[in-house]
Amino acid sequence: MKKIAIYGKGGIGKSTTVSNLAVGLAEKGYKVMQIGCDPKADSTILLRHGKDLQTVLDLTRQKGNDMSLTDMTVEGFAGVVCVEAGGPAPGLGCAGRGIIAALNKLEEKGAYETYQPDIVFYDVLGDVVCGGFSMPMRKGYADQVYVLTSGENMAIHAAANIGLAVENFKNRGYARLGGLILNRRNVKNEQAKVEELADDLKTVIVGSLDHSQLVTDAEELQCTVMEAFPDSAMAQEYRALADAIARQCGLED
Repeated sequence: MKKIAIYGKGGIGKSTTVSNLAVGLAEKGYKVMQIGCDPKADSTILLRHGKDLQTVLDLTRQKGNDMSLTDMTVEGFAGVVCVEAGGPAPGLGCAGRGIIAALNKLEEKGAYETYQPDIVFYDVLGDVVCGGFSMPMRKGYADQVYVLTSGENMAIHAAANIGLAVENFKNRGYARLGGLILNRRNVKNEQAKVEELADDLKTVIVGSLDHSQLVTDAEELQCTVMEAFPDSAMAQEYRALADAIARQCGLED
């Protein structure tokens, strides 16, 4: 089992990218689990065609320890196991602590042993890498961290901070930086900016995704590009990225 955390600036397209990647890897025959680590609880919504999924934290508040693993999970498109950690009510409590509680509850209920995923994705809120938001990086959770970025200055800044956090944590046995994913916004000198960032972080760009209207079109249909437009060039880009990550993780030669 390989565990991967995806970080990046808020609004950069993490959840959309992770969901399409999850389908791409499921197409290759891997069992995939996607865990949304954001209080908005919308990481897996494209895999669920817009249907609600109760979060682990909501279930904990309602049922305590009486909830079952099947209460917390649902099988989405292509058989991807979907989980949403959830968070506190707005203005109450710490979302980071909520991630810790939710991931601990999944372990307690034997999620990994039951579903035996080949790949687990943690889709982590924004560029926050303190407290509970660093939880997916910690020993026993993610093996690798990938950072999604464009060439926009704020996205580059966020990606640099995340990369430095991974570097600072490495001596604790935390996840290592697997590389950058370029999600293009067609800004000036975009490729060069992200290549420079990769050099600064001593990592690589594992793949890139073009800015495509099909992504928005698929979201309006409440599904992934992989489902809505499986024969499109954009779907092929997601498949190529899935192949690259599978190789990076050692799942394929």
